[in-house]
Amino acid sequence: MTFSSSSQPKFYPTIRPIIATSIDGIAFTHQKLYAIDSRNGYILEINPLNSITSIVNDIYWQDFIGAKGLCITEKKLWFTRQENIYSCNIKWNDNNLEITSSPQCLFSVPCNCSGIALYNQTIYLTTQKTSHILVYSVKGEEITQFYAPGIGSENITIKDDEIWLCDYLEQSVYCLDRATGETQYSLLTPFEYPTAIAFYRDLETNKDILYIAYSDQEPYIRDNSNVEPNHELLYRDRTFIHPLYFHYDQTNKYTLSNGFLVEMTYIEEISPLDHIEIEDLEWRIALPTQSARQKIQSIEPVGLPYIEEENNGQKVALFKFPKFNSDKRFAFGWRAILEVWSIKYQLKPYDCENLPPLPQDYEGKYLIDDDNLTMNSDVILKAAENARGRESNILRKMYSIRNYVYDHLSYGIKPHIDTPDIVLKRGVGSCGEYLGLLLALSRLNGIACRTVGRYKCPLKVLNFGVPLVPDFNHVWMEFYLPSIGWLPMESNPDDLDNGGPYPTRFFMGLAWYHIEMAKDTPFEIIKSKGEKINKEITSIGQLAINHVTFNILEQLQPNS
Repeated sequence: MTFSSSSQPKFYPTIRPIIATSIDGIAFTHQKLYAIDSRNGYILEINPLNSITSIVNDIYWQDFIGAKGLCITEKKLWFTRQENIYSCNIKWNDNNLEITSSPQCLFSVPCNCSGIALYNQTIYLTTQKTSHILVYSVKGEEITQFYAPGIGSENITIKDDEIWLCDYLEQSVYCLDRATGETQYSLLTPFEYPTAIAFYRDLETNKDILYIAYSDQEPYIRDNSNVEPNHELLYRDRTFIHPLYFHYDQTNKYTLSNGFLVEMTYIEEISPLDHIEIEDLEWRIALPTQSARQKIQSIEPVGLPYIEEENNGQKVALFKFPKFNSDKRFAFGWRAILEVWSIKYQLKPYDCENLPPLPQDYEGKYLIDDDNLTMNSDVILKAAENARGRESNILRKMYSIRNYVYDHLSYGIKPHIDTPDIVLKRGVGSCGEYLGLLLALSRLNGIACRTVGRYKCPLKVLNFGVPLVPDFNHVWMEFYLPSIGWLPMESNPDDLDNGGPYPTRFFMGLAWYHIEMAKDTPFEIIKSKGEKINKEITSIGQLAINHVTFNILEQLQPNS
């Protein structure tokens, strides 16, 4: 597996149908893209090369309001609406689709459907209510049903012997065996809220390119001259269709999807609150790390030179100030060019049976209370017992602990981090407080885990070359499976709904916009004469203001 943009692979355009307010189904045929806009009732014909869009069903548009899913054969167009399956007759004029009849209801199923796909005389339907893929004949006879892996509204397409699903809440795509319905692997989409899925056949390369449609709302600032002040915050519909590049590493059991070349700059600006002088000040800032999903192209100092140190295999930048005087002003830090990818591990509970014991040095390092986790408090000891339930499999146990924390906490930002016992009683926590509780419960259950982070690139859709500033830092965790390795898990973003079910997109998965810093070492620390400076004397926050900036340079493809 190599990561490189130097080979110049072919990139396919992002398709932006200007008149669409929502996209609820897509299909490629005759080298054109067709999309269904359920809100307006439009069937849109789109040129995938330049996004020029026209309305096909100018007469029958009212019949398509509320329609979901889309499948097109040579003579028929198929879609769903609530629990009903519809089709209408079509014909082709110079490769242009023409609808020749109003839609007719063919049959009904027990619950509402959101996606439809055809393979020969078999219809595949997705339903969120029962989390199943329903399989019917074109005559409406039930054949079988499969379990659908996600929890959100799903759309579907068929490719040879595979079923492909995209899930709105899971931010994921699943590849299933068409005969058994068994999930072969899954991958994260680069953007949130995928609503439709289809394959485009490139006739030049004879390759099938996976396209995903996205529909959501984006905030924007409107200049309204009729009010004072004249700027107001509003929301507008955003729809686009983007290629999903991916690679399934079957040996290492993970998938990589859409990568980006990202420039990150971290700078500390000396701006002290009080006058202070410090002898032999050592200021250490962790550098980005290498991982299966993150590669470093280059790192360079900014403002002042640094000495590169290594701590537990991780790299740290050391800035030295022999006589630090707060009357002087400095700006110092680093700038890194990174290749970052979305990663999703494909491990199952049966992969974690009969694992070897945890190494002894890991027990003394990753099972202890080393960060005021209150692991000896009664409330945390009881929570650790309740969280694991009767689970003995380490992967199921970790999943159960995650769900327990989500059941008992709601997300809220606070100016400081409380200990896990206080957070659990309060029921509200920031990402750091979610993480503290996850660490405490996991370690008490014998699962080695550690804090990782530190920033997320702002998720601005395809904003290349524009400086992006994050609103705050972020932390998540990694847990360790003996003989397998460290696996990522988000702290709080999957806690979307009180009481669940919860998405599993970031359980053993991480999106491309997560930037990993050096692990097993503090992100930033100051020392004087080799000793850590007491916070009562001063702290980094009292001495400096940090500036964090991202710049998305280009898109990448995984090359195998």
